[in-house]
Amino acid sequence: MPTFRDIPYSAFNFLVELESGQGKEVSAGFSDVSGLSAEVTVAEYRSGNEANNYVRKIPGIHKASDVTLKRGVTGSENIWQWLKEARSGSPSVKRDVTIKLLSEDREAVVVTWLLRGAIPIKWTGPSLAAKGGGDVAMEELVLSIESIEES
Repeated sequence: MPTFRDIPYSAFNFLVELESGQGKEVSAGFSDVSGLSAEVTVAEYRSGNEANNYVRKIPGIHKASDVTLKRGVTGSENIWQWLKEARSGSPSVKRDVTIKLLSEDREAVVVTWLLRGAIPIKWTGPSLAAKGGGDVAMEELVLSIESIEES
């Protein structure tokens, strides 16, 4: 991992790797990743015989938000196949997804986020319009994840 620096890294150099055969190909590059978020809920508790009139906050369940991936339609069917697998109820549908933020020169991985237990829950196809001309046909995949880790 690169050493600490005062200037934040840019957000435009990143790699998304889905498990084997599910997106490591160059044709499966993503243009956007959003929703990277982790949360710890708290449980509020107060005993009836507490001397102070306030509640205690006890760490509770850890939650991760849904993550959205966007890419241009390239004809690659890896996302569609994964979605079909999820529809069938296959127990092997859960995958680990790795997102790597790269330095500006793309020589070093700055931060890696590991999304554990990812399941595709929503696919949105491109908006098609004859008058667009230069617009790129984009597809969107929303993943439900069990946890997120940073390294």
